[in-house]
Amino acid sequence: MKVKKKLVTGFTAAMVFSMLVGCGTKQEQAASNVEGGKLSGNLTVYTAIEEELIPKYLDSFKKQYPDVKLNIVRDSTGVITAKLLAEGKNTPADVVWGTAASSLLALEDKDMLQGYSPKGVERVEAPFKDDDQPEKWVGNTAFMTGIAVNIAELKKKQLPMPNSYEDLIKPEYKGTLVMPHPASSGTGFLTVAAWLQMMGEEKGWDYMKKLHENMGTYTHSGSKPAKLASAGEYSVGVSMVYSGVKEKQKGAPVEVVLPKEGLGWDVEANALIKKKEQKNRKLAEAFLDWAISDEVMKQYFNANGFATIKNDFKEPQGFPADVTNKLYEKNDLKWAAENRDEILAKWEKEFGQKAEPKQ
Repeated sequence: MKVKKKLVTGFTAAMVFSMLVGCGTKQEQAASNVEGGKLSGNLTVYTAIEEELIPKYLDSFKKQYPDVKLNIVRDSTGVITAKLLAEGKNTPADVVWGTAASSLLALEDKDMLQGYSPKGVERVEAPFKDDDQPEKWVGNTAFMTGIAVNIAELKKKQLPMPNSYEDLIKPEYKGTLVMPHPASSGTGFLTVAAWLQMMGEEKGWDYMKKLHENMGTYTHSGSKPAKLASAGEYSVGVSMVYSGVKEKQKGAPVEVVLPKEGLGWDVEANALIKKKEQKNRKLAEAFLDWAISDEVMKQYFNANGFATIKNDFKEPQGFPADVTNKLYEKNDLKWAAENRDEILAKWEKEFGQKAEPKQ
């Protein structure tokens, strides 16, 4: 699979959620130290990783570094990116973990990233890390969009199973669809950008107008459409593949369809924030080393059916087969980034009236 390597973009939204893992005093938060080869201190990590996955991923880090307290600030890709760009070089973040590589390159444009080659970076395949060394960003996995379908609802409404994006504009699906808002959801934006590339811009916008007629609402989360489909509030959700699989694993009557046109996607990656005073540099480097270690890479694979290193991991239960080969090969994220503002302005004008209220 050929992948564009240089990604530049950003998203706009407001910060709505913060989670603290471990609490420390102000003195503890001010600095980190190394005593007898043992790391301790306080590290602030910004992430867009799904909330329920964070403690699973961090379990091995906490075992390895029990004296390091992590302040985890978590939200959707668009919100985290907007927060970082607004804070600029005054951000309290030490590292960014599991956030779209396209967003990280927006930070690089603002000279907010410090190059660092984490231990084992040579294992990460070239399309999923920065071309330059030391790397400004290194990928863990990819997040991609599919179609989460509530088969019980389809049967009740006597609707056919959709197999493609083109199927979703058929009149029988009117009012049954939900998808993420592209301004607040990284999943939403990468989906819209992929459609414009798959179909061509003119046909892509025409497609979205027809899709809008069938759309119930646009959510501010990439995972929420799958959850709404799972609950039967809508029959079909254009959503993160991971989120659809998660609902199926819970026992919901959900099937995850990989549309035949291909999957829009982005790289979920990590980066070191540039600081005038690198008080937490040792901690930050240790975290970034851990973030691409074998143990956590397997966790990424179990959640997403994909990891950025060559591996022989067992396909996770319930995950659609052959996801890697169904990623849209011509997905040009640099083009999407360069045209982002124009895309979002046009999308908002045409379709924003069906967006769900922000909480």
